[in-house]
Amino acid sequence: MRIIRLRDVMSATGLARSTIYKHISENTFPKPVSMGDRCVGWIESEIQDWILERIEERDQQAGAA
Repeated sequence: MRIIRLRDVMSATGLARSTIYKHISENTFPKPVSMGDRCVGWIESEIQDWILERIEERDQQAGAA
């Protein structure tokens, strides 16, 4: 298991910081893990799973068209 920082999450997803936190507030993105005062990270596998879910949604929509 690996914890990644915001910069890596942004790079992996292509999302901006504000968009990531918007999705977190809407409960549509993995929540960060506190690593101390003013320091958070995300579990890498949860981010990968989120990306795979987006790919599955895209493929299902393409199959329905």
